Parts: sequence; structure tokens; C-alpha cells
Amino acid sequence: MRRAVCPGSFDPVTNGHLDIVGRASRLFDEVIVGVLINHSKTGLFSVDERIGMLREATAKYGNVRVESFHGLLVDFCRTQDAAVVIKGLRAVSDFDYELQMAQMNIGLSGVETLFMPTNPLYSFLSSSLVKDVVKWGGDASAYVPDFVGERLVTRLRQN
Repeated sequence: MRRAVCPGSFDPVTNGHLDIVGRASRLFDEVIVGVLINHSKTGLFSVDERIGMLREATAKYGNVRVESFHGLLVDFCRTQDAAVVIKGLRAVSDFDYELQMAQMNIGLSGVETLFMPTNPLYSFLSSSLVKDVVKWGGDASAYVPDFVGERLVTRLRQN
């Protein structure tokens, strides 16, 4: 079985993330969306909330599974029997960082990295940017699933 991991923090999931996951789901028998647990960062949404949103957003794909992980990505890949990591690239600056990670991952464990260029519609998009737009009263509905946008508004505009 050809299995790949799409890792990230997904705080929150955006349409850019979903574009990469959806495209990967057509290339692999199974895609595991790996939600990184990073205890040194406080996210807007808890890991459980992010997993729930991702599961809802990816429910239409029969071959996508969502799991959390901590520690090294290559160790998570090993436990999931996945030989490939899928990373979306928005710009050259993403490539510079991701190339170093890919080279380290293959050196540590032989896990390959497949870079997918982002759909131009989402080339500027990041979870941080979406949160800022919503926080300051802007409309980010074109960039996240509707239910994610509603949760962002609820969480960021509570005052």
C-alpha cells in the first residue's frame, strides 16, 4: 500500500491545506494528515479541535485519516508505515526551509519528501494570516471551510 503523511499544525485548516491533501489523496492509497503536538506553542485551537475540524473537512475523501503526533516526523512516518511526506510549497522561501527538512528526513530514516506546488489561488495563504484577518473583522470565508470560519469568528471575536 502506498501511504503518505501530510504533516502540519493546521491551526486552523485552510483551503490551501485541503487542496494539498485532496491532490495527495489521488496519488496515494492512503494519506495520513499528521497534526503536530507542539507543547512549546499555544495554538488558537486545541489539538483535539484541530483534529475534529480536519476530520470534518476531509470526510469526503475515503482514503484520508487524521492523527496527532509529537516528536520527529520520521518516527511518526515509521509508526504509520508511510515512506513519503507530502509538503505544499507556496513560494521559494518555503522551498529553502523544506529542502533542509527533507534532506534531514531522508538521512535519518529514508523517508522521501514530495513537494507539491500550491494552487495559485492559495499561494499567499497561511493559518496565521487567516487568523489575523478574522481577528480584525475581515472576511476570510473564501480561504477556509465554512464551519472553520464560523469557529474562527466565535473564538477570535468573543470580546
